[in-house]
Amino acid sequence: MNQNPQNLAGKVALVTGGSRSIGAAIAKRLAADGASVALTYSASPDRAAQVVAEIEAKGGTAIAIKADAGDPVAVRAAVTQTVAALGRLDILVNNAGVAVNAPIEDFKFEDYERMLAVNVTGVFVATQEAVRHMGTGGRIIHIGSSMTRYAAFPTASVYTLTKGAVTGFNRSLVRDLGPKGITVNTVHPGPTDTDMNPADGPVAAIVGPGMAIGRYGQPSEIASVVAFLASEEAAFVTGADIVADGGLTA
Repeated sequence: MNQNPQNLAGKVALVTGGSRSIGAAIAKRLAADGASVALTYSASPDRAAQVVAEIEAKGGTAIAIKADAGDPVAVRAAVTQTVAALGRLDILVNNAGVAVNAPIEDFKFEDYERMLAVNVTGVFVATQEAVRHMGTGGRIIHIGSSMTRYAAFPTASVYTLTKGAVTGFNRSLVRDLGPKGITVNTVHPGPTDTDMNPADGPVAAIVGPGMAIGRYGQPSEIASVVAFLASEEAAFVTGADIVADGGLTA
């Protein structure tokens, strides 16, 4: 996949939640493939600046935009700022997400509202605003979760609810955007070594035995799947749910 290291030259990408873990890996990979990249962050300006610096050090173009993915006004402004600064928008990666785990009977309503705001409303708002600027060849890529296929451990029902909403949104949105020449796909990572779910964390002890390849994924491996979907090679792929989970749900 993506054998041409500059196959996104001339394209502009916006990666929400791009300051760390999977989001940072996606931003850096799209930049390596030639795209100019805007990335949003909420509470980690130093890490966002570091991602931008790494991209620029390799000759790429990147900007960081402070925007809480749970704030519709901020999300819309981030799209507008991306277009104003970089001239266009071709690729949107809805990566920003939060996770709170608790038994359903103990789940705090404010945590539910926050997860819904970031994981669902943020995806809708970013997508709605982005397609207003996209033309033929546009790419929308959501980051879902393999939990929508296999609930590997308890206490994640609300998180899975939000990611399931994204899956349904993805499947139906293709009918709206297909005639416009815009593809829409969702990548469902399995256990990946991130800040939220480190390879040496408590969840790893539960899901580790089920990993067919015997290890957690790396953010760069998820980024590779996203890079393929963003490329011209994936022009005929839309409405797909692509699971990258090391065989956990096989």
